Amino acid sequence: MDTISKKLFERACAVLPGGVNSPVRACRSVGCDPLFIARSEGARLWTVDGQELIDYVMSWGPMILGHSNPVVREAAIKAVGNGTSYGAPCPGEVDLAEVICQVMPDVDMVRMVSSGTEATMSAVRLARGYTGRDKIIKFDGGYHGHSDCFLAAAGSGVATLSIPGTPGVPDAFVEQTLIAPYNDLAAVEQVFAANPGQVAALIVEPVAGNIGCVLPGEGYLAGLRKLCTEHGSLLIFDEVITGFRVALGGAQERFGVTPDLTTLGKIIGGGFPVGCYGGKREIMERIAPCGDVYQAGTLSGNPVAMAAGLATVQELMKADYAGLEKRTLAFASELKSILEAKGQDVILNHVASIFTLFFTDRPVNNYADAKTANSGTFAKFYAGMRARGVNLAPSGFECAFTSLVHTDADLDKTLEAARAVEL
Repeated sequence: MDTISKKLFERACAVLPGGVNSPVRACRSVGCDPLFIARSEGARLWTVDGQELIDYVMSWGPMILGHSNPVVREAAIKAVGNGTSYGAPCPGEVDLAEVICQVMPDVDMVRMVSSGTEATMSAVRLARGYTGRDKIIKFDGGYHGHSDCFLAAAGSGVATLSIPGTPGVPDAFVEQTLIAPYNDLAAVEQVFAANPGQVAALIVEPVAGNIGCVLPGEGYLAGLRKLCTEHGSLLIFDEVITGFRVALGGAQERFGVTPDLTTLGKIIGGGFPVGCYGGKREIMERIAPCGDVYQAGTLSGNPVAMAAGLATVQELMKADYAGLEKRTLAFASELKSILEAKGQDVILNHVASIFTLFFTDRPVNNYADAKTANSGTFAKFYAGMRARGVNLAPSGFECAFTSLVHTDADLDKTLEAARAVEL
């Protein structure tokens, strides 16, 4: 069928690599062409062809208040009226920084940047400058943006497209990145032991989100904290997904573990392109102009993003996180039951308003487990749900997100669609 989305994709392929500006959007792993979105509101998207979709991607997580939240929208519109970029300090960046430091338990100071990738890249540079060491530890399948040092054994889009993690990245860069399996403390201890006095930082998604939703085992995050302290390395929590999602104060609040540095992403801008990294004052004051670790950005502290972010966080300070978690678990559990009734092996991983259904009979605790899921079955499920008005992430290595504006009717319609899908 010759749809507007199809025609747009054909045009896009002539001027954009793969027709997209971020690889997973191409929907190749699920055998579909992408849908082009015309507008969004609440828990719904509308395509350029007029199809209405209940959305569980939510811009890959940040739209916990729903798309086009009226409070956030009005804050952004008001800010636009005063200009779109200054390249100079503005009041909004101070206001937002103060609120982030207030609600994130282990953040004394922050530096605003323009994306989650920029935040993680800068946090690692700061850790290296602070410790005087070069190596970092990350986890198999962990995705912390597309900075060179992070593309070794990355998950998410790299895994979805079966692309080797390091083309275009010099071997010398990758050699400074040490890999361990997620949820295996003994393996991390061995990596530290094999590289004494050389590890600047360990970076981890406290709840893995780029191999699907994978929770930390009992005592795992506390164990990482202990190992980093013992070896004089910094612990970096990548909370681009978990920040303001698993709790108002992020995973560090929920699990009671103190990182040295924290990275946050698009949720602190209400969906606008934004990120930040923050942490202990002693460490953060090594950043220029206070200290000798350089990092800069013309759009850092963008006034429109700051206004939208402040409005978002202030709304979340009033949100019923417990109620949303309860509703999400009940919904995801029912969805799992529907799929099992079709004869499928399904594992549900869930935390707060995040969940993943893995088509496997094996508990998913790390990347190796996640890769046992049946990608062919997921592709059928994705296509069947999309045809019935439900938007899921076009990859089995991603999470689903609910929001504070998904209604019971939205959830019921989604379950009805799942019952109708043939697998």
